[in-house]
Amino acid sequence: MSARATLQDQPISVRAKLAATWTSFMFFYAYVDILNFYTPGVVQDILDGKVFEFDLSQTFSTAALTLVGIPTLMVVLSATLPARANRITNLIVAALYIPVTAFNALSESWLFFYGLGIVLELALLALIIRLAWTWPRTASSATSLDRETARAQQRA
Repeated sequence: MSARATLQDQPISVRAKLAATWTSFMFFYAYVDILNFYTPGVVQDILDGKVFEFDLSQTFSTAALTLVGIPTLMVVLSATLPARANRITNLIVAALYIPVTAFNALSESWLFFYGLGIVLELALLALIIRLAWTWPRTASSATSLDRETARAQQRA
């Protein structure tokens, strides 16, 4: 009988967690809209030039692209921005998307379908805010003193 080895949990950086969470958010964001095409009357409304209460136009399409484009860009920005800018950007964008996400509850009659999508999207936005808010910090004064002490010891 062999001993069972314990699985090692590799630490995941905050950047990777944020990028993964934005990716999950985007899957829900896109698939709720895609699956909405199966709702009776939606395709006909689109063919008639309407989405919810809005006329289909270049302005509507540009606004929709912007609403999808910002969280899509957050995937790469979360992985590449410096820590301070990353934290601030994630806090602001996730907070701004809470009312955008909640707005979808007003527009649809399929409460269970949209309700589940909205709850899942809001949970991911809350996780993004939590991850960004609790971003690990280093003690700058203690760290710089430790570095100075280490340098002094190396010189001696």
